[in-house]
Amino acid sequence: VQLVESGGGLVQIGESLRLSCAVSGFAFSKYTMGWFRQSPGKERDFVAGISWSGNTFYGDGLKGRFIISRDNAKNTLYLQMNSLKPDDTAVYYCAARDGVWTTDASQYDYWGQGIQVTVSS
Repeated sequence: VQLVESGGGLVQIGESLRLSCAVSGFAFSKYTMGWFRQSPGKERDFVAGISWSGNTFYGDGLKGRFIISRDNAKNTLYLQMNSLKPDDTAVYYCAARDGVWTTDASQYDYWGQGIQVTVSS
């Protein structure tokens, strides 16, 4: 099983980034997928989730600014992040769960290694 994030980096306030998560080793199209983020000294927080059928869910205050999507033909998960703020600075992780969506990180089965997103002021 592999989940490999890409697309992170350093951006200025108000700019956008699109994260990708390429998946292999399990039936991607049948899994709930999620994005989480973690800043130093803080817990891993739920950012967004998407069911196998395409229903989407967002963490508090992120709907409308972040957009999660998936391409089952490419086994890839995406997170479009717009109007980025310094508070969005974190390591972003993609995760997979064989079940309904949840914000509880401990309920996810597989994780990527994480990718740094830094929003500079």
